[in-house]
Amino acid sequence: MNKFNKEEVTEMAIYESLKEVIDPELYVNIVDLGLVYAVILNKETFNVKIEMTLTSQGCPMGDAIIQDVEETLKRIYPGIDVLVVLVWEPSWSMDMVTDEGHAKLNGF
Repeated sequence: MNKFNKEEVTEMAIYESLKEVIDPELYVNIVDLGLVYAVILNKETFNVKIEMTLTSQGCPMGDAIIQDVEETLKRIYPGIDVLVVLVWEPSWSMDMVTDEGHAKLNGF
């Protein structure tokens, strides 16, 4: 496991770490799917709020994805408190998928 300094943890680093979380139905990470809307880090209390959405409000894998977000960040950044907030506005669409995500989806 990589050692890290809490002071050096950034919102961008957390955002990049979320690329390890794969949508179990689409096999693309949640960042490239455009599901992550915001990463808000409080360095003083070492907690992070992840505002994200799902491909649909009835997504059957929603709970598993949220759990994966929490477990992934806690594994990479031991001691961090993670709060995942589902956001439904704006609604997710294929327009939010990155070029990398589209390339992976097209190979699906």
